[in-house]
Amino acid sequence: MIADKMRPLLENNSAIRAMFEEGKKMAALYGPENVYDFSLGNPNVPAPAAVSQAILDIIKEEDPTLVHGYMSNAGFADVREAIAGSLNRRFGTHFRLENILMTVGAASGMNVILKTILDPGDEVVVFAPYFMEYGSYVRNYDGVLVTVPPNTDTFQPDLVEFEKRITEKTKAVIINTPNNPTGVIYSSETLRQIAEIMEKKEKELGTSIVLISDEPYRELAYDGAEVPYVTPFYHNTMVCYSYSKSLSLPGERIGYLVIPDELEDSSQVLAAAAIANRILGCVNAPSLMQRVIMRCVDEQANLEAYDKNRQLLYSSLTEYGFDCVKPEGAFYLFVKAPEADDKAFCQVCKEHRVLVVPGTSFGCPGYVRIAYCVSYEQIQRALPAFEKIAKEYSL
Repeated sequence: MIADKMRPLLENNSAIRAMFEEGKKMAALYGPENVYDFSLGNPNVPAPAAVSQAILDIIKEEDPTLVHGYMSNAGFADVREAIAGSLNRRFGTHFRLENILMTVGAASGMNVILKTILDPGDEVVVFAPYFMEYGSYVRNYDGVLVTVPPNTDTFQPDLVEFEKRITEKTKAVIINTPNNPTGVIYSSETLRQIAEIMEKKEKELGTSIVLISDEPYRELAYDGAEVPYVTPFYHNTMVCYSYSKSLSLPGERIGYLVIPDELEDSSQVLAAAAIANRILGCVNAPSLMQRVIMRCVDEQANLEAYDKNRQLLYSSLTEYGFDCVKPEGAFYLFVKAPEADDKAFCQVCKEHRVLVVPGTSFGCPGYVRIAYCVSYEQIQRALPAFEKIAKEYSL
């Protein structure tokens, strides 16, 4: 009955979601306070109070036919103008509302871009470790995912290997910074070198290559770290953004694309992307949430809570002997497994009721991802289990 293209997806269902579902079963068996689920990047920090207030005010104050009705596929003009203005104030850009397209989160935005630009057989380059769903998104449009192997010393992109993998079939490159799963922020120098390589290859091959910046964690940066804005580095750049993490709204599915004027054929790309938004079945981003974003465009979730979790978990795990690059952003630790088989290590953790995700799922075997967007109390309760695991491996 099901399509052949779906069979491998059914067999290799997301390890993150599988672990999350396993966690719910274990919580029912042992009690939720005795299961330490670090599998899913589901923010536990509440949305800012301004978001709830905006929803109430919109329902009371705005025209219901506007709040709950259709609009242009690209989204409400005043919402797009507010987002463009916010970006311009913060990053010195010069976007207009026409450069913004509202999407059903960053995942939908990524699919909109790929549907807009990919022909069958086109290649999309990603840097390992990468968010596992990129492969599915690319295959949705019969593209080919090409992986740059990880630099496990710093988890900055391996640019020598990157240049080797750009061919005449390369249509796009995806970057994700702050990165899921490592928490690493790509430096300005890294972005400059990526841009130089892509410009060189465009001229050498006579092709156009799009840089897609996936930015759901942009606002989550610690210790004063700067997350460089990508569009000034490279002319053919598009940005996917989501409010899932910055406003703790993962279930509301609201985000946007930035399609700058500097992008080749930008007006055609924007028009095609708006059509792709519709024919993918999204039609338009949720109207109520668009109205909320207009009122809360510069709000932010409680970064201090994530930072407190980060400090406790990183300092404790490294004290126990685990090896990890300290994350600069997002809300993940990417920890080296104390044995070669990261899936086997995840099973050992599970025996201690600790749920983590194997690095194999992110194209980087030998590591595990730990999502610390949980309560501080859960981390405290889990530390004795992590310490027992460390002792089991004689770390």
